[in-house]
Amino acid sequence: MPSHSSPPHRYLGAILPLLLLTLGIVTTPALASVPKVKVAAPIHHVFVIVLENEPYQASFGKHSPAPYLAKVLPAKGALLKQYYAIGHYSLDNYIAMVSGQAPNAATQNDCPVYSEFKLSSSTPGSYDQALGQGCIYPSWVKTVANQLQAKGDTWKGYFEDMGRDLKRESATCAHVPIGAKDWTEHAAANDQYAAKHNPFVYFHSIIDNQANCDTHVVNLAQLKTDLRSIRTTPNYAFIVPDLCHDGHNAPCANGQPGGLVSVNQFLKVWVPKILAAPAFRKDGLLLITFDEGSASDGRACCHEMKLPGGPKPGRLGPGGGRIGAVAISPFIRPGTVSEVPYNHYSFLRTVEDFFGLSHLGYAATPGLRTFGRDVFTGAHRKSP
Repeated sequence: MPSHSSPPHRYLGAILPLLLLTLGIVTTPALASVPKVKVAAPIHHVFVIVLENEPYQASFGKHSPAPYLAKVLPAKGALLKQYYAIGHYSLDNYIAMVSGQAPNAATQNDCPVYSEFKLSSSTPGSYDQALGQGCIYPSWVKTVANQLQAKGDTWKGYFEDMGRDLKRESATCAHVPIGAKDWTEHAAANDQYAAKHNPFVYFHSIIDNQANCDTHVVNLAQLKTDLRSIRTTPNYAFIVPDLCHDGHNAPCANGQPGGLVSVNQFLKVWVPKILAAPAFRKDGLLLITFDEGSASDGRACCHEMKLPGGPKPGRLGPGGGRIGAVAISPFIRPGTVSEVPYNHYSFLRTVEDFFGLSHLGYAATPGLRTFGRDVFTGAHRKSP
């Protein structure tokens, strides 16, 4: 993975940027200074599980077909009732979660072709947004994974079914060739991995170092081994089920029911493993949420902005709708309920604050709330 070298000044005059753009070269945006903030809890291991395509009422309502998600898990931690997605459809939300980049026309459409990002300007927009459209962001666009690794902390992305059929995709850092149609968008009965639910393979800052990407973007099965000790557990674990267990398909390509029924089954297997892990018990946070809500819900929170010159993030509105989330931690009192509005940018900023990182993209929006004492209601307690 490329190191964080000192970037050139963003404003290089009128002639040089045009020349660089013509040559296919862009200037690197200035890195924001590391914020000096007081976090609500001393979290040093973050686990996030991302599920698919359900509005709050379907997932957490009285008649949810996922009672483990809707009832059992909130009783163990906090229910974030006003957590919002930032766009439609899937990929733009995943990208926002790890980089703070807003939806563009290609990512909003889930990038059916795994194409290069085409810049419309050599100078980044406000909040270091890459201006233009496309799928694979240029190397100067960083993710929280780049930030963590540069600081000496650890990370991994865990993706169910990745490489299960090696004729379909590789076992690590899996994506189709650049410029190819993304055949992983559609599940196979023997392999339901989808690259569009793996944000890390959409950044040159990650995929250009093949060995490093292979080490960090792996099959979900590796999580069980990594959880055995604090030393082997990454500080940041991004976990995505396959197209069946994330609720995307119903029924599934392999005959399972899919939807929230299969979500429930997946969580009942994996959440107890995470909660029992030494790293989680010491200083962990598990967040379980969805990428987006109903396609007809374009609501947003938190003063969400669109990409300059880009589409409405929610197609019909400014955001991806209300989805809700569950947060579990030794620093959260069981049964907590928060009505404070949050979105994917809020969560990214929260993670960055835990590790003393600068704020990427729209995670740097002034006034954006991070998870506070409304969530970490037991933060005054010492770590187990």
